[in-house]
Amino acid sequence: MTEISARDRKSTKGVSPKGAVPKSATLATRVLELVASGQASSRAELAQLLGTAPSTISLTVAELVERGLIAEEGTQSSTGGRPRRVLRAGSTDEYAVAADVGGRHARIGVVLPGNGVRDVANVPFEIADGPEAALPRLAEHLESLADRRGRDRLRGVGLSLPGPVDVTAGAVVLPSRMPGWNRFPVAAWLEERFGVPAVVDNDANCMAVGEQSVRPAEHRRTITVKIGSAIGAGVIIDGGLYRGATGAAGDITHIRIDGGADIPCSCGNTGCLETVASGAALVRILRERGLDVTSTEDVVQLATDADPEATRAVRRAGDHLGQVLAANVNFFNPDAVYLGGILSTLEPFIAAVRSQLYESCHPLVTEHLTIERAALGADAGLAGVGLFALQRALARALGEAGGTGTDRFPTAAPPRSG
Repeated sequence: MTEISARDRKSTKGVSPKGAVPKSATLATRVLELVASGQASSRAELAQLLGTAPSTISLTVAELVERGLIAEEGTQSSTGGRPRRVLRAGSTDEYAVAADVGGRHARIGVVLPGNGVRDVANVPFEIADGPEAALPRLAEHLESLADRRGRDRLRGVGLSLPGPVDVTAGAVVLPSRMPGWNRFPVAAWLEERFGVPAVVDNDANCMAVGEQSVRPAEHRRTITVKIGSAIGAGVIIDGGLYRGATGAAGDITHIRIDGGADIPCSCGNTGCLETVASGAALVRILRERGLDVTSTEDVVQLATDADPEATRAVRRAGDHLGQVLAANVNFFNPDAVYLGGILSTLEPFIAAVRSQLYESCHPLVTEHLTIERAALGADAGLAGVGLFALQRALARALGEAGGTGTDRFPTAAPPRSG
């Protein structure tokens, strides 16, 4: 992790002038990320997580406090010595509004610094209507949240979308089942509408970041899978989101699988995982067997009611997903696999995935492997994209204060235990 150089330490020795910012904008941004996400709340924790000298952390925190980007208040218990002051990002009244979008609905809410999610609601959202029609309706719901909480304290807007996202451009790229969305400048549209920094990201990445923020510090290498109408995965390495060379890391939905045979996929190929393990696939399979289902929610209801056809289909879908995950788990050797999305609420599905992983992975890989539902449940993606929005706002504030990271897009930071 970048540390302030010897020359910089010398030039900033003593009391820094009012309004100064850290010489290392990278270090300052990382400190902001950790504090904003609630994953570090003291100088000692920051020093430990960033591998940086306590004196350097103290200097960075002091300068950020002067700028009003971090506040220091109260105390928390320590293992010895003086009590630790508690750090928080900005004002406790500051917040972001966020939406986790699906095919027919969006989950919206207010996200506070340190991971608090408030005022959560599900609202109608027809993604097939295209951005010009769908975004204004969604914006009205988000504006209603902001009006109730106070527009003057709104710091960012976040939108989680079910498709591949170019985060730099703030746009979806060649998405399936999203007509009209390709390359539409969603982030720029939101910034113009709300007048605050906006973030757009893939739904599985957002779920991975949100889930990581509440998990133990030792789980620094994880795979989070979102299984709904489609399938996606987010990868965490060393506590941060891994995007890959072009931002497409974690796209397991279009991996070819024997069970897919020659079934056409929305991507244009045949035999992808999506064709046999997604919610959309289960709807198709059960309709072919004569059941009256029109949505993934219908499938979940049937399986919850122990319908034998639905239960068998769900279990088989979990087996297919487990096969693909097993190859990735063997290769990556993560600490944990977290399962989210509507199908993760079904125990037969979870059991099938877990069984396939234990059967197909090397014993050394699964010896300490955690395989669980997402602890944040349906709010994981909302929390993740809200944290992204708050981090973007803080990074921009740092840039405006004289740093160099005005539009740097942060990733998840290592979480602290508890």
